Amino acid sequence: MIVLDTHVAVWITTDRSQLSDKAAAALRQAGRENRQLAISTATLWEIAVTTAKGTIRISRPLPEYLRYLEEAFVVLPLTSAIALQALSFERMPRDPNDRIIAATALVHGATLITADRKILESGEVNCVW
Repeated sequence: MIVLDTHVAVWITTDRSQLSDKAAAALRQAGRENRQLAISTATLWEIAVTTAKGTIRISRPLPEYLRYLEEAFVVLPLTSAIALQALSFERMPRDPNDRIIAATALVHGATLITADRKILESGEVNCVW
């Protein structure tokens, strides 16, 4: 399984040219191996909030886009194990969404695809970018 950070889920569905070569290769390999692509429930929330603020723009109405994401990816719910892991990171960014998304990948034993420099530099979760 591969967990996608919020920006990666948006880029995969709107503009794949934003992906790094390593991220694109990891996604192609996952497809060949029939590995699931997943997002955290925090990703749906983060997309809703950033779209409402105008920080990101999507080409379809928000409710339709969120439903599309739910169909395109496995949506992993917030569990007690994920919540506790999110609290226990030592070097992870303070942003709760970042922590929940990273914890989701860690608890599920998945690789996280992210361009977030702070998450990558934390070294606390297996990442590709």
